[in-house]
Amino acid sequence: MSNFPFLSVLTVAPLVGALVVAFLPRHRPELAKQVAFAWSLLVLVLSVVMWVSFNAGGDRFQFRESYSWIPNWGVSFTFAADGIALVMLMLIAVLVPLVILASWHDAESSKRSVPVYFALLLVLECTMIGVFAAADVFLFYVFFEVMLVPMYFLIGSYGGHQRQYAAVKFFLYSLVGGLFMLAAVIGLWVVGGKTFDWQALSQVDISTGTERWLFLGFFLAFAIKAPFFPFHTWLPDAGGAAPAGAAALLVGVLDKVGTFGILRYCLPLFPEASKWFAPWALALGVIGIVYAALLAVGQNDLKRLVSYTSIAHFGFIGVGIFAFTTQAGTGAVLYMLNHGLATGLLFLVVGMLIARRGSALISDFGGAGKLVPLLAGVLFFAGLASLALPGTAPFISEFLVLIGTFTVNKPVAVIATLGIILAAAYVLWMVQRTTQGTLNPALTEVDGMRRDLNLREKVVVAPLIALIVLLGFYPKPVTDVINPAVQATMDDIGRTDPAPSVGGTVQEAAK
Repeated sequence: MSNFPFLSVLTVAPLVGALVVAFLPRHRPELAKQVAFAWSLLVLVLSVVMWVSFNAGGDRFQFRESYSWIPNWGVSFTFAADGIALVMLMLIAVLVPLVILASWHDAESSKRSVPVYFALLLVLECTMIGVFAAADVFLFYVFFEVMLVPMYFLIGSYGGHQRQYAAVKFFLYSLVGGLFMLAAVIGLWVVGGKTFDWQALSQVDISTGTERWLFLGFFLAFAIKAPFFPFHTWLPDAGGAAPAGAAALLVGVLDKVGTFGILRYCLPLFPEASKWFAPWALALGVIGIVYAALLAVGQNDLKRLVSYTSIAHFGFIGVGIFAFTTQAGTGAVLYMLNHGLATGLLFLVVGMLIARRGSALISDFGGAGKLVPLLAGVLFFAGLASLALPGTAPFISEFLVLIGTFTVNKPVAVIATLGIILAAAYVLWMVQRTTQGTLNPALTEVDGMRRDLNLREKVVVAPLIALIVLLGFYPKPVTDVINPAVQATMDDIGRTDPAPSVGGTVQEAAK
C-alpha cells in the first residue's frame, strides 16, 4: 500500500464529493447530508489505511508523489507526508465527519441552501488536506490561500450575529498574511535556483540578510494564521460568528496551518534566521498565553470565550516550537493534535447548548445541568480537557512543552505556567455559570433546554471523548510517529537537547 497515491486521492476525493453534493436537489436536504457524511467517512477510511502503512522508522517523507504542473516555473503537484503532516491529516479525517453530524441542522436554521453548506465543508476538507500534504512551496501557497474561500462563505452566509463583518475581517487578515508569504515565496524561488521543491530548497545556502527577510515573510503569514499575539484579533470575531461546526474546524485545524508552516518551512528552510528570531517568537508566545487567558476570563459570549482560550493554547505551541528541544517540539506537535480534539469537542458542545437556548451569552444560562445533565457533563469534560487536566490528552502536550522549555529557558517556562492557573479560572467559571448553581427560571420556558443529547449528538461526542482519554493515558502510538519528524527538524536547525530527556527518552517522558 505504500505505493498507493494516498495524498492525491485524499486531496481530490472531498472535492469530488463536494461537486456531487452541491448539485443535489435543494428540496432533498437529507440526501445532501447523507452523501456528505458518507464521503467524509471514505476519506477517514483511506486516512486510517495510510496511517497503518506509514513506517515510523523509515524515510522522513513518505507517500511522495510528483506530477508536472508549470514546468517553466519549476512548479509541480508534489505531495509528501512526514509524521507531523500525517498526524494533522488524521485529525482532519476524524473531525470532518463529526462536524458534519454535529451540523445536521445548522444550514436549515440559517434558511440557506443545505447542499451548498455541506459542499463547502467538503471543499474545506480538500484544501485542508492539500495544505498539509503539499511538498511544493508554490502548491502549499495555493492551498493556503484557497482555503480562505470556503471558510469565508461558511462564516458569511451561515454564521450568526455580525457574520459578514467577521467573515470579511477573517479574509482580509489572512489575505494580508498571504501577500507577505507570496513575496517571500517569489524571493525563495529566485535565490533557490528557480524551483519550488521543498527538498531542493532545504539544501540551498542563503545569505544571512536574505534569509532573515524571507523568514519574516513566511512567519508573518503563519503568525496571523495561527494566530499569535498581536495578530489574533480576527479569531474571536470569526469563531464567535461562525456556525459551531465550522468554528470547530477553524480553530481545530485551519489555525494549525500557521504552526505547521513554521515547523515545515520557517525552521528547515531558514535555520539561522529561526534562531535569530526565536527570542521574539518566545516573547510573543508567553504574552499570548497570559493576555488571551485574561481576556477569556472576562468574556460573556461562549464561542468568543473558547476562541480566546485557543489563542492562549497557540501561545504554548509557539513556545514549544521555538524552545528548540525535542521534548518541547514533540509537545508542540502533540498539542496541535490534542488541541484540535479538545477544542473541537468544546466548540461542538457549546454549539449544542447555544442551539437549545437560542443564545450564546453565558448570562442567559445558569443551572442548565438540571435540565440537560448529560450535555452538561460533556461540557464539563471538554472544559477539563481544555485546561489540560491530568488524564486528558492536552496534559501530555502541555507537560512536554513546559519541561522541554524549562531545560533551556526557565523564565519563559515559569511565565507560561501562569496560563495553567488562568485556564482553570476561565474554564471553571464558564462551567459554573452555565450548568451549575441555581436554575435560571428563563431556561424552563425554552423547549430546547428540555432535550438532552440525542443519539446523533452522542455519536459526535463519544469518539472525541474516547480519543482524549486514550491519548491522555497512552500517547505512544502518536509520539512514535511525531518524534522522528521533530528530531529531523531539530537537526535542520542544528540544535540538540542541552540535557538528557526526562526518563531517558521523549516516549518515556510522554508516558
